[in-house]
Amino acid sequence: MTHPTVTLHNGVEMPALGFGTYKLRRNAEAAVGEAIAAGYRHIDTASMYGNEAAVGRAVRSSGLDRSELFVTTKIWNNDHGYERSRDALDRSRRELDLDPIDLVLIHWPGGSDRLDTWRQLEERLADGTVQAIGVSNYTDTDVKRLLEVANTVPMVNQVELNPIAYGRQRTVLQVCRNLGVHVAAWRPLMKGSRMDRPPIASIADRVGRTPAQVLLRWSIQHGIVPLPKSGNADRIQSNARVFDFELSDRDMAGLDAMGSR
Repeated sequence: MTHPTVTLHNGVEMPALGFGTYKLRRNAEAAVGEAIAAGYRHIDTASMYGNEAAVGRAVRSSGLDRSELFVTTKIWNNDHGYERSRDALDRSRRELDLDPIDLVLIHWPGGSDRLDTWRQLEERLADGTVQAIGVSNYTDTDVKRLLEVANTVPMVNQVELNPIAYGRQRTVLQVCRNLGVHVAAWRPLMKGSRMDRPPIASIADRVGRTPAQVLLRWSIQHGIVPLPKSGNADRIQSNARVFDFELSDRDMAGLDAMGSR
């Protein structure tokens, strides 16, 4: 079963659940293949992860039309600047061997030359090399500073988000929502920590779901696109089954409050 999508502000459809590939190296191709088979249509990689080629192979060998899969990559810190980012993006295109790339993000905010990186991404968006552009790990201040010089509002901001991080990320979430920037979440499962504690465990028991499914559903109901990662086939399949149940307002409030404890 494929997953619902969210519409980016330039009209591009992005699947509402993604598969993260950070630290997946030797098993990246197999894991991405498992994810696609489980229904994921959104694969998140980065040049720094060292697995773009494996991700590209898995996408090309999936048997699905290219238009059915959404692939994100990112420009690393030492590739900021107009020319360096151009070369970095060309390397990512060769590694992935997928045209166009659906979404390219600036991986982390860095020095002043990241503004030239954004200019490069805006040009690639205009010429159709990429379908959408965005940022990652940007605070509300970072987003506002970018908009002082940008011609294009980012389509996505990917940040750490889960119930523990929710309290400190509320401001950037609100700023992004006001601007029409979709938020994607890395570490949506909190690295597996505290998943056996209340209220996660009690909610999972009551709704008959795994703690991981509860956390992913929390993200989705907040309008956040979670990017869980795993190299385990059973977990990959389980984490994909999050669109056939809902958390109550009380459940959501209890999870929201975890960051203030």
